Amino acid sequence: MSFNKFPPKPKYDIDAGPVYLYGLHTVRAALDNKNRIKKVLLATPNALNRLKETGEIGKVTVKETTPKELDLLLGEDAVHQGAALEVDPVSRFGLDDIKPLQLVVVLDQITDPHNVGAILRTACAFGADAVITTARHSPRETGVMAKAASGALDLVPMIEVRNLADALEKLKARGMLVLGFDSESDQQLKPRSGDQPLAIVMGAEGKGLRQRTRELCDEVVKLDMPGPIKSLNVSNAAAIALFAATAGRS
Repeated sequence: MSFNKFPPKPKYDIDAGPVYLYGLHTVRAALDNKNRIKKVLLATPNALNRLKETGEIGKVTVKETTPKELDLLLGEDAVHQGAALEVDPVSRFGLDDIKPLQLVVVLDQITDPHNVGAILRTACAFGADAVITTARHSPRETGVMAKAASGALDLVPMIEVRNLADALEKLKARGMLVLGFDSESDQQLKPRSGDQPLAIVMGAEGKGLRQRTRELCDEVVKLDMPGPIKSLNVSNAAAIALFAATAGRS
């Protein structure tokens, strides 16, 4: 069974219709999330058996299908592994819903669902308490995002804020160090020790951090990139940033 950090009674729901999550890891995590509304599980006999080997299916309606039918439903590029789950989008939370916050990842208008999903997966791997996104200029939940997250969409709460500047101020008031990453910064990330709560802020590819976001960061740093390429895909940069920023923590 998957372990998740979701509070028992989420309050904030995004306005969107049901979506299909696909792939065995993604579907398994969604089935294990008690706060997720599951509607119909479409699965081949083999995929259904594999899902039952890893946990309970629950009361969701199960409909037998074929790989070809799933290809028609999801598109031939979808790596569904014989399973797709129709769901309502996962609940979004407010900043005051999740306590304590020791490690969060803040996304400053990152809109690509592949990147957001990959960052969620990395955040989950590093034990982050939440990923913070803006209500505007962030992607709605899709099967693409969920697949890239490999189950993390149902394991790491997503906090949705209307005003990122206000949210950063609240994080600082709660004792968090707000650390922005920007390849154009003059300051390199240095090893740090201690257990001060940490908010890692990543900007959109191309635009980077917005000016107001930069101003509110306690520090704006860049990763030490000795090679000729000085910038990375934002999801790769987030993985390195999380590793580098937390390496000295106990």
